[in-house]
Amino acid sequence: MEAGRQVHCPRKSAIALALAMTLSGCQSKGGVSEVLDPAAVAAPAGQNGAPGPGPAQASQSLGTGSAKVTMLLPLSAPGPSGETGRKMLDGARLAMTDIGNGLLTLTIEDTKGDSTQAGKLAVQAITTGSKVVIGPTELPAAQHIATLSGSKRPPVLALADNFAGSAGVYAVRLSEADSAAAGAAALAAKGSKKFVLLVAEGSNASAVEKRVANGLSIYGATLAVTLPYSAGDGGAKAVDQMGSLVDAPDAIIVASGDGSPAPVLAALKSKGIPGKAVSIVGTDRWLERPMDPLFEGAYIATLDPGETGPIADRFRTTYNYPADVNVAYAYDMVALTAGIASAVGPDGFSKQVLENPNGFRGSTGLFRFRADGSSQRSMPFYRIEKGALKLVAKSTSGF
Repeated sequence: MEAGRQVHCPRKSAIALALAMTLSGCQSKGGVSEVLDPAAVAAPAGQNGAPGPGPAQASQSLGTGSAKVTMLLPLSAPGPSGETGRKMLDGARLAMTDIGNGLLTLTIEDTKGDSTQAGKLAVQAITTGSKVVIGPTELPAAQHIATLSGSKRPPVLALADNFAGSAGVYAVRLSEADSAAAGAAALAAKGSKKFVLLVAEGSNASAVEKRVANGLSIYGATLAVTLPYSAGDGGAKAVDQMGSLVDAPDAIIVASGDGSPAPVLAALKSKGIPGKAVSIVGTDRWLERPMDPLFEGAYIATLDPGETGPIADRFRTTYNYPADVNVAYAYDMVALTAGIASAVGPDGFSKQVLENPNGFRGSTGLFRFRADGSSQRSMPFYRIEKGALKLVAKSTSGF
């Protein structure tokens, strides 16, 4: 994992990171009171996820390096959550084989998909000398960790979906807010000025609105109106309201959250949208569903599946199934921590290093962490044509 370029020889023992700054000091172990505020360490009540179908898996330890890292995964959780956790474990194992075995001691703990258990394990890792925590995948647990204070708290690389990030608790995954903002900004860079956001109601709606508005402002474009919609009417009411609230928008962003965008797109189609004058911007969440004819002509910024190429063949050979984005996220975070340990030592996981403005390139593409814990990704920009993604631009942004 290197800053600003792809590592093509991951098996080399020395992984040099091109950091834009030098390490200003080393973290000391300190006491519990320095690591976390003891009054705040209790896990949040009433936020349990579904328990796993059997007993939690025992802790696993990989590597013999001097940098102690803890990874929190829902290994014994039922359903898709457990499947994601097990894929991430395999991604972590491959990264340790490629890069990390001599640099990290990686302890993997099973959260069972339970947010309270994930919070407890995170506090345990934070207060017992881990230099970095990778995970958890449970959103309530990541949000709880973000509320904890402590002068010597190690960085947390959270793997939860749609986590906004917080100081020292970094959001790893591409969120719908990121995808929507990048797609809108890519059109704004080409001259579109007036945008409308149709966003599914829910806790993520305000984050999507904020990110889109900020992204557009860079290009002198504006978010004319945001219209939250409910799944109940499929967005028909919001689409009807749009006509009376904004005149001649250049583009409409549809952030559908967990639901299908098809009902909203059908309502827009009844108004002649998209057309020559109005474009539609979708998000990466659309691509979790089969391509629908209603998607035709929409623009989407999302991760480049080709970026996993350097690890894909080795992964399939080793584990007998293809690497997906969950594998890639886990691989990248383990590779990143190993790269930092190689370049700056086991105490090198400082804010300055992790927030390197040049960013890092891995199997999920070019990314960087911001001071507020959010992440920024440079992604390809696509247009959906004949049920497939057609590349419009190789990158929505660079840094």
